[in-house]
Amino acid sequence: MREQNIHISLRLYQEEELNTDDLELLEAARQATYRSYTPYSHFSVGAAARLANGTIVTGSNQENAAYPSGLCAERTALFYANAQYPDQAIDTLAIAARNERGDFLSAPIPPCGACRQVMLETEQRFQRPMRILLFGTKGIYEVKDAGSLLPLSFDASAMK
Repeated sequence: MREQNIHISLRLYQEEELNTDDLELLEAARQATYRSYTPYSHFSVGAAARLANGTIVTGSNQENAAYPSGLCAERTALFYANAQYPDQAIDTLAIAARNERGDFLSAPIPPCGACRQVMLETEQRFQRPMRILLFGTKGIYEVKDAGSLLPLSFDASAMK
């Protein structure tokens, strides 16, 4: 037997260290949390995607009493971007969340596994990495691509 470790690389920023484009994108993600529909979890997530042409699209989580019928903010934003701008890759995706008290989380919020898979497929669709910003009030993680969030990922090449 041999043990192998998988590591991801990320950068941790304070808000004042970010450029104006990143600050604008994070603010769009924070604002998107106010458009979430979360009557059950009271956990509001917002995502904002900056497309290759500079357009910003947002999404928020949408819950349903039949839980599998809801959708995460990240997938809402990515699916909207791909439906409305099918020829535009996503340069950066920013994600922010608020708790049931309405406070933004202090630690950066990571996307769920389903969202990571969609993020990976979006990268593969456009054959370019998607930079990811995960917002927390005590720091922001920057991840260079979705593959970094999904080691040992499943993609179309596995089915060949």
